[in-house]
Amino acid sequence: MTDTDSPAPGAPEVAARAAATSLALLAAGTDRLLRTVAALDPEALAGPSALPGWTRGHVLAHIARNADSLVNLLDGARTGTDIPQYATAETRDRDIETGAPRPLDVQLADIRDTAVRFTAAAAELDEKAWTAEVRHRSGITFEASEIPWKRLMEVEYHHVDLAAGHTPAHWPEEFATAEFRRLAARLDGAPGLPAVLLVADDTGERVRTGAPDGGPALTAEGPVRALTAWLSGRSAGDGLQVHQDGRQLADARAALPELPPLG
Repeated sequence: MTDTDSPAPGAPEVAARAAATSLALLAAGTDRLLRTVAALDPEALAGPSALPGWTRGHVLAHIARNADSLVNLLDGARTGTDIPQYATAETRDRDIETGAPRPLDVQLADIRDTAVRFTAAAAELDEKAWTAEVRHRSGITFEASEIPWKRLMEVEYHHVDLAAGHTPAHWPEEFATAEFRRLAARLDGAPGLPAVLLVADDTGERVRTGAPDGGPALTAEGPVRALTAWLSGRSAGDGLQVHQDGRQLADARAALPELPPLG
């Protein structure tokens, strides 16, 4: 197939191919998560996670219920109906609270079973269904082909949030690079945010975030995983070097600007 014969973005075959790529990454990421959960001390579930106010049990309950919520979106794409991601916001929050104190074996089985349900629901979509518009619980709409990546984000980010030994350094490069681009683009031109040039010294990626006027006041350089960890709120700048006017600053964590919440 030549470039001129390539399907346009949004074509069913493009959407299906994007979904398949994300599903492969998700399968590997889910396996890693399940291994971490299986190795936890049962008493550790009541301990604090990296998310304020949530125990590890809260994180695991959320991961499982998120899978079911995205199955709703997959089913909606397949059937052409507008199925809400969650019945209500209150139901979502209540299910996480009631699921948090469950024993480790129950939590592990729930995550495994919901992953199987997600995979089975995804397998039922044909190429055209992957182009359907679905609605996130926040109200935004997006193509169904993005659902597997959104699930991958939940698995990879919350695996780190468990605070159980899995860190941003364990993220697959493909995931970290794609998220680096996505998160940096979100902050490009953000008003009130000082301009920062981000340089991934292992992949060669260079992006600018913050105010569009003037040259970047700071340059932050380091591995793409460390940059993504900072952009996603999973670190305060660990593993990064920060320069100002060609001079390396002693404390990268203190030099980097505070980022707006992800929302």
